[in-house]
Amino acid sequence: MSKETFLTSTLGRKLLMGLTGLFLIGFLVVHVSLNSLIFLNDHGATFNKGAHFMSHNIVIRIMEVGLFAGLIAHMVLALQLTLKNNKARPVKYAMTNGNANSSWYSRSMGILGSLLLMFLVVHLANFWIPTKIAVFNETEHNTFEDMKVVFSKWYFVSVYMVGVIALSYHLLHGFQSAFQSLGMNHRKYSPLVRKVGILFAIGVPVIFAAMPLVIAFGLIK
Repeated sequence: MSKETFLTSTLGRKLLMGLTGLFLIGFLVVHVSLNSLIFLNDHGATFNKGAHFMSHNIVIRIMEVGLFAGLIAHMVLALQLTLKNNKARPVKYAMTNGNANSSWYSRSMGILGSLLLMFLVVHLANFWIPTKIAVFNETEHNTFEDMKVVFSKWYFVSVYMVGVIALSYHLLHGFQSAFQSLGMNHRKYSPLVRKVGILFAIGVPVIFAAMPLVIAFGLIK
């Protein structure tokens, strides 16, 4: 099998899907760690220092390009695999009980992914773009103040709650699936991966959800 044929095959796409998935999981770890600095409750001083470092460090900015490339590749691969699976099975089996072999969220990754995409657009518009404008104009930018303004509006808080719920369910399937796509199945270690995946799928979204909530309720000044 040629390189081009492998990369366009279902196996090759699943492999790339797993690699981009793990890359995005790594980004979530960095992102949630940085955002957690607001819980120091020091008027955003430490958080703003971290945000300034992330937006001005040349290495991070180069990695940011890779992040967007990985995100786009992940979405395209997911769409291609979904369309290919639907084409291969145009008629659903009338007697098949989907609940018997899979969870509802594993069968709803397309919907969950679409919700995450909409959430991402809102997030980028409120935080990433203003930061990049400040970097381009070489002006100071207070990201923490942006968070306070955005999360003072109930509809933005609601959007974030929907986003983190979708992220949680997406990770419940996606974390373990990424390892499986890379062929990392082992009778001894797969149960551990599943447990870590569940903890990750709950813990990270809970932290993300806590940030707008503590600001909205005035617990962080």
